[in-house]
Amino acid sequence: MKRIGVVGGGAWGTALANAAAAAGHDVTLWLRDPEAAARLQDTRENARYLPGVPLHPRIAVTAGASDLAEAGTVLMVTPAQTLRGVLADLGAAFARQAAIVLCAKGIERGTDAFMSDVAAEQLGAAAPVAVLSGPSFAADVARNLPTAVTLAAADAGLAARLAGTLSGPTLRVYHTDDVRGVEIGGAGKNVLAIASGIVAGRGLGESARAALIARAFAELMRFARAYGGRPETLMGLSGLGDLVLTASSPQSRNFAFGQRLGAGASPEAAAGGKLAEGAFTAAALVDLAVARGIEMPVAEAVAAIVSGGASVDGVIAALLARPLRGEAE
Repeated sequence: MKRIGVVGGGAWGTALANAAAAAGHDVTLWLRDPEAAARLQDTRENARYLPGVPLHPRIAVTAGASDLAEAGTVLMVTPAQTLRGVLADLGAAFARQAAIVLCAKGIERGTDAFMSDVAAEQLGAAAPVAVLSGPSFAADVARNLPTAVTLAAADAGLAARLAGTLSGPTLRVYHTDDVRGVEIGGAGKNVLAIASGIVAGRGLGESARAALIARAFAELMRFARAYGGRPETLMGLSGLGDLVLTASSPQSRNFAFGQRLGAGASPEAAAGGKLAEGAFTAAALVDLAVARGIEMPVAEAVAAIVSGGASVDGVIAALLARPLRGEAE
């Protein structure tokens, strides 16, 4: 089944639909809102999220769940906190044994579940599930600028097949069987990108921001080891690569959110009605760290600020007052 389904018509979903079509596939792009789907099918431009980027001719836009039944691969490009509900609504429409590729980067609030665990609960443990992550802005992918990402599946053969399926002229997809490592890199970097934005917004200087990123990555590595992720995965595209991108550019919603927090905005005002996955993931990441006795002071600081439980200046003072230790500790 050569057709690819894409669930979610935001910037990232539209960009991945364009990339899959450019790789030679017929694509069904599913939107929840029938009026929005009809408008996008007619105008062939997602003016709200990717203005000026034409929709590839091989993409058909729909709001009908049954239209996804012909897809052999389905990309789930919905926010992490809505994945469970969307799978509950659409899962029965997927073709039997269709490969489900999770493209959200986060941890579910309330359950502290990784996205692959949410999918297993909704679709069954035997469902062929993969995770796509890596340093990628939707605008770059949609405009066919060179981008490399990582796809992980527990079945290494499935991972390799899907990587070949989704790779195209400008999108290069590497593959691995380290699902947990890829998930941790994608979810954790969002939280740490908020911290980097806070440092930038507070005007603490590039030296401080570089130190923050390095120490944040060290705690992400500790977390990954404790939860079964491989160090080499975290050193790759879905870990360090994604952190470098999202912790240094205002194009990143998480960095921009943190930047506004650092400049003095409240969490509500800093969000500005836009989704910053790291704001939802921070508390879950800290919960999981505490459960395994992992020190994550940067993630804890972000969670405290986002919840309104601590001020930016108070958190900075507390971090600088931490006891000195060996760098490898």
